[in-house]
Amino acid sequence: MPTSPTHARMSARHLIRGRRLWIVSTAAVGLLSFLLSLLYLGANSNPTGAMHDLPIAVVNDDQGAVHSGKRVNLGARITAQVTGAAQLKGKVTWKQVDRAGAKRLMDQDKAFGALVVPENFSASVLGLASHGRSLPARPTLDVLTNPAAGGFGSNMAEQVNREAAHNVSVALGKELGRQMTQKAAKAKAAGKRVAAPSAPERLLIADPVGVVVAQGHHLGDHSGFGLTSFFYTLVLVLAGMLGANVIHMQIDTALGYAAKDLGPFRTAEPVRHLSRSRHFLVGCALMAGVSLLTSALTVVAAVEIVGIDAGHLLLLWIFGACATMAMGCTALALLAVLGTPGPLVSMLVLIGLAIPSAGATIPLQAVPSSYDFLARFEPFRQVLDGIRSILYFDAQLDAGLARGWAMTAAGLVISLLLGLGLTHLYDRRGLHRTAHLEAAGLSAAV
Repeated sequence: MPTSPTHARMSARHLIRGRRLWIVSTAAVGLLSFLLSLLYLGANSNPTGAMHDLPIAVVNDDQGAVHSGKRVNLGARITAQVTGAAQLKGKVTWKQVDRAGAKRLMDQDKAFGALVVPENFSASVLGLASHGRSLPARPTLDVLTNPAAGGFGSNMAEQVNREAAHNVSVALGKELGRQMTQKAAKAKAAGKRVAAPSAPERLLIADPVGVVVAQGHHLGDHSGFGLTSFFYTLVLVLAGMLGANVIHMQIDTALGYAAKDLGPFRTAEPVRHLSRSRHFLVGCALMAGVSLLTSALTVVAAVEIVGIDAGHLLLLWIFGACATMAMGCTALALLAVLGTPGPLVSMLVLIGLAIPSAGATIPLQAVPSSYDFLARFEPFRQVLDGIRSILYFDAQLDAGLARGWAMTAAGLVISLLLGLGLTHLYDRRGLHRTAHLEAAGLSAAV
C-alpha cells in the first residue's frame, strides 16, 4: 500500500492568529476601497459645481426686423448676452456657428447641444408690442439636445440653454412692458383711447419667449439614452482583464506551477519550466485568438439578441477584438511583472481609474479637472470614444474613432514592451518561477 507524503500541518486557530495574514489582507483591501471611494465619489459628488468648459453651440439665424424706421436684430443681442453671461464664464464654452456648423459639431461628438435663435425671432418679438384682437404668436428659441454625446451631458446642456432662454425672456419682457407703457402714455397725452392688454397678453408680455426642445443628433430608441456605448465598452474591458487572469492561470496549470481545483477534486501537472518572457508571449498569443471570438460573441449578444442600435458590425467586431486584446495584454503584462498584486493593479488601472475619467455617464466637463489628466491615457476612455463613434456617429474618424484606434494601438505596444522588457530582465537575472532552477541559478530554458 503506497504511503502518502508527510506534510506539515497548521491549525486554523494558529493561521487566523497570524499577524502578517491580517496586515497584508487588511492593507490591500482597505487601500483599494479607500482609493475607489475617492475616485468614484470624488468624480460624481457635485457635477454642477465641477462643470467647466461644457461645449454648447449657439446659432443666430435671426433675419432681423424694422422697428421705428430702424432695423434691429434681437438675435445678435441675445447671443451676445448669452455668451457673455458672467455666471457661466468658465463653465460653458460657447461655439458660435451657423445651423449647419451646429449640426456638424453634434454629429462629431463635439457639442452637447445647441441654442438656436430662429430667423423670425425679431419680427415675432416686435409683434407682441402691437396687440390686437387676437393673441399674438409667441416667439421661441430652439434648444437642440445631443444624447449621443452622453445623456447626462446633454441634459446639463439643455438645462443651461433653458436657463439662458428664461433670462432672455425676462429681459425682453421688461423691455416690452416699458415700451407698451410708454406707448400708452403717449396715446393718452394725444387724447387717443388705447385698449388695455388682456390678462393673457399681460402674461405673454411678462414672459414672452418660449422654448422648443428637439434632438440635434438623432439617437435610436435602443441606444439606452447614450449609455449602450459605455456598457459595450465595459464588456470589452472586462473580457480583456478577466480573460487575462483565466489565460495566465491556465498556462500556470499546464506548466504545473499551480494545481487545478474542480470542486473537491484537485489535480496537478508535473512542473515544467518556461521562461517568464515566453510565458508572457504565449499568454498574449492566446489573448489575440480568444479576443476574436469574444468580440464576435459580444456583437451577437448585443446586436442580434438584445437588439441595440448598431451599424458597421464588421468594424465593431474588429475594433472590439483589438480593444479586448489590448486590455488583455495590459493585464497580462501586469501579472507577469508584478505577480500576485497584478490582478489588483490591473483592476485599479483598467476599471478603478478608468471609469470615473471615461466621460461615459458624467461628462469630463462635469467632474473635477484632475480627471482630465487621467482621461488622456486611461484605456477605457480611448475605447469608449471608438465604440461611441461606431454606434452613434456613423464611425466617423473625427468623432473619436481615430483617437480610439491610435490609443488602442499605443496601449498594446506599450504593454508588449513593458511585459517583454521586464520579464526578459527577470530571466537574465535568474529570477525564475520554478524553485529548483532559481536555487541552482540556471538560465531560462525553452
